[in-house]
Amino acid sequence: MKLLLDTHLLLWAASAPDRLSPTALALIQDPDNSLMFSAASLWEITIKQGLGRSDFQVDPRLLRRGLIDNGYVELSISSDHALAVASLPPLHKDPFDRLLAAQSQIEGVLLVTADPILGQYPGPVRLV
Repeated sequence: MKLLLDTHLLLWAASAPDRLSPTALALIQDPDNSLMFSAASLWEITIKQGLGRSDFQVDPRLLRRGLIDNGYVELSISSDHALAVASLPPLHKDPFDRLLAAQSQIEGVLLVTADPILGQYPGPVRLV
């Protein structure tokens, strides 16, 4: 199964795996799953790191390299993804999370998240 990890799960998988739930850890470690990350997550990390957010203190270039080196597949942002945001219900105000939900729907991949609000979106989303 193809899994698109939200930004916090990516950060935790890379630097704080003890923060992952047992379900998230099992999904990430399952060799039958293909792990993906969105360019939107790297964009989010870059912006929030620049704002001095303490929960985003990672070099996004090193994170990207580490994800790719560990078999993750990068999902670029397309105009279809951007346009699909308009059809989402107004559950979440975070534009990065809304883009991840739209990418999940357009690409037909399971978005895996620890965010209870993001987990409410219709389509292929799993709260872990």
